[in-house]
Formats: sequence, C-alpha cells, structure tokens
Amino acid sequence: MTEVPHAPDQPTAVGGELRLPKAPGVLRRFWARHPRLVDGLIAGVYVVPTLFVWMVASSTQAQPPLWLTLAHVAAIGAAGAALLFRRTRPGLLLAAGWLTCLVSAPSGALDAGPILFALYALAVYRSTRSAWIGLAVSIGVGALSAQVSTWYRTAADLRPIGPEPSGMSVGLAVFMLIATLIGVTVGNRRRYLDALIARAHDLARERDQQAQLAGAMERARIAREMHDIVSHGLTVMITLAEGSAATAARDPDRAAEAMRHVAEAGRGALGEMRRMLGVLTGPADAAADRSPQPDAAAIPALVEGFREAGLPVRLTTSGSPITEPALQLTVYRLVQEGLTNALRHAEGAQRVDVAIERTEEAVSVTIDDDARNPVTRITGAGRGLAGLRERVGLYGGTLEAGPLPHGGWRLQAVLRAASDQRKEQA
Repeated sequence: MTEVPHAPDQPTAVGGELRLPKAPGVLRRFWARHPRLVDGLIAGVYVVPTLFVWMVASSTQAQPPLWLTLAHVAAIGAAGAALLFRRTRPGLLLAAGWLTCLVSAPSGALDAGPILFALYALAVYRSTRSAWIGLAVSIGVGALSAQVSTWYRTAADLRPIGPEPSGMSVGLAVFMLIATLIGVTVGNRRRYLDALIARAHDLARERDQQAQLAGAMERARIAREMHDIVSHGLTVMITLAEGSAATAARDPDRAAEAMRHVAEAGRGALGEMRRMLGVLTGPADAAADRSPQPDAAAIPALVEGFREAGLPVRLTTSGSPITEPALQLTVYRLVQEGLTNALRHAEGAQRVDVAIERTEEAVSVTIDDDARNPVTRITGAGRGLAGLRERVGLYGGTLEAGPLPHGGWRLQAVLRAASDQRKEQA
C-alpha cells in the first residue's frame, strides 16, 4: 500500500489517509466570526450595482410600463433582503431569484444573480440533493424568462437584446451549473470537516468516559484490597488480643506469645498497606514496599496464621496448580475473607475446612465451618461479600454464602477459568 504524502506540519491519522485541515487565516476567521456582515456586504454588492445598471439601461432604451418598473424594483429589493437570510433560508432566496428573473425579462437583460447565490447556498447550507433539484427548476425558469423576454420585445416592436432565447437559456444554465458545482464542492468539504470535528468530539467524550470508568474500577479494586487487608489484619489482631487478655492471669507465657502474634499480624497488615499506598503515590514514594501481591503459594501461611489465632482450619487442594497471577490473588482473597468471617462469627467451631479444587473448566473454593450457634464477636461493614462477588464476577463465576442444613456456614465460589493444559490443547 502506497503511503499518502503529506506536509510536515500536517499530521495524519492511522494509515496516513486522513489529514488535518489547514488552519484558517486571519481574514477567514474574521468572516467566520461575522456572518451577518458578510451577508450584508453580498446583498449590497448585488442591489446597488443592479439598480445602477437598470437605471442606466432604462434611460437609453424604451421605458417599460410603470407597473412593470415598480415590480422590477420591488423584486430587486426582495432579492436583496432574502440575501440576508441565505444561510438559514436559501429556499426563500431561490424563490425571490426566480421572481426577479421573470420580472426582469421584459427589459431584455435577465437578472439571474439571486438564483446563482441561492443555488450556492442550497448546496452549502442544505444538501446536495436540494441544490440539484433547485438547479433543474432554475434552468426551467431561465428558459421561460428568455422566452418571455423575446415575446415581450417582439410584441412591443423593440429591438432584441442579446442572443436568441435558446442561446440565452444555455448561457444561464451554464452559469447556474457552475454556481451549483462550486456550492456542492464547498458544501461537501464543509460537511466533511463538520463530521470530522463531531467525530473528534465523540472520541474525546468516549476517552473521558473510559478514563472515568477506569478510575471507578481502579477505586473499586483498591477499596476491595484495602478492605481485605484491614479487615483480615484487625480481625486477627482483635481475636488474639482478646485471647491474650483472657489468659494473661493464668498463663502469662501463652498471653505473651499471643501478643507477639498480634504484633506480627499488625506488621503484616502495615506492610500490605504500605505497598498499596506506594502503588497509589507512584515512583515518588521510594520507601514503599514493592513486594508482589499474595498468590496461591501464600495460602498455607495464611491458614497457619488463622490456626495461631485459634481457628481449627484444615486446608485441602486438588487438581493442577493455579498459575495465573490475577486468579491466584482472587483465590487468596477468597480464602482470606472466608476465614476472616469464620473467625468473626464461628466462635466455638470445631472444624473449618478450606477446599481448593482446580478442574479443566473452573476453580472452586469452598470454606465450611461447623459452628452450631454463630456469634458475632466483631461487627463488619458488610462490604466483604460484595467485594468477593465483584472479584468472582470478573471470571464469570458464582458466589454462594449461607447456612448448612445441619448447622454451620458455607462460603463457596466457582470461577470460570480454563486450565493451562486446556489452553495448550486449544
């Protein structure tokens, strides 16, 4: 494909086929800012010379009847007034041009100036179709005016002016065609530029909307991460602190060990918070922890932390390992939120089972506990399950949370994610 050459100061769009229009000059910008002034000048340029030429011709030739003279002057005035509205009402200008052309026929010099302006205005400010229709009718009006001029001067025994009616009609048709073609060219370019500008505005609005959507999605993602970090860390710390306070009198060593776990949990949550804030503040925060997000390999350590907090957790995994980083983070957050809720509400549970199963089509995460009488020790804001549903929704999966038939609670999530073996086969 041959590249379209372009000037260095005129950048092109993709493929080099769409050039930016040249910026208008000072005069063009001035006329564009004062359209009424332009229309007034055009009207004056038409009316004043036309009346002057008509008066000179009338003084050297036979005078037509008074009513015809008044009609001609009125038609010129009407056409001049219609020129002031050529942008908004070109059809009115065309009708005034037809009237002027017919009324000027007896004088022998057909006045087709308003018709030419009207055909140009129709093509530029209306449509190409209306301009061609106006041209067809105007050619008929010009032929009729030429014939009327010949009839009148023959009946009044006046010397013919100009060529025969057929030649006069052809001349008028040529001038009308030229005016229409110029108007079509200018109008098409005008509409093309308007379409380009409208498209650019649409793209700018779409870009801004996409940026807003991306910002909203990022805020939602950060909110989910912050909730998981704060909720998990504080829940573990509160639970361990309560246990330490309960055993401080009878078992100081165990209480001290629990407080050390509280400090470790706090440092872990603080590190994750620093990493998240480092991502938000950007490169300026050089001291931020740049460790990666937790993955599937961190789940055993997460479970061990809940065991140290007093939750009897048992972890089982099956299927091929999970390798996608985003999917690993989602699974980690599912386990983290499920165990955090169990630590909050499943007081007295003798068993908490975490099962992670990877199949060819999906990843299933199930967290069950056997707490018969759930007790809410720590009140949450209710955003945990909503955040999990958003995470699961990214994979087209499902999330179910509710009581079990024989007591206890179940949190089960199924994420639609094909395994690596299936991807290779595909």
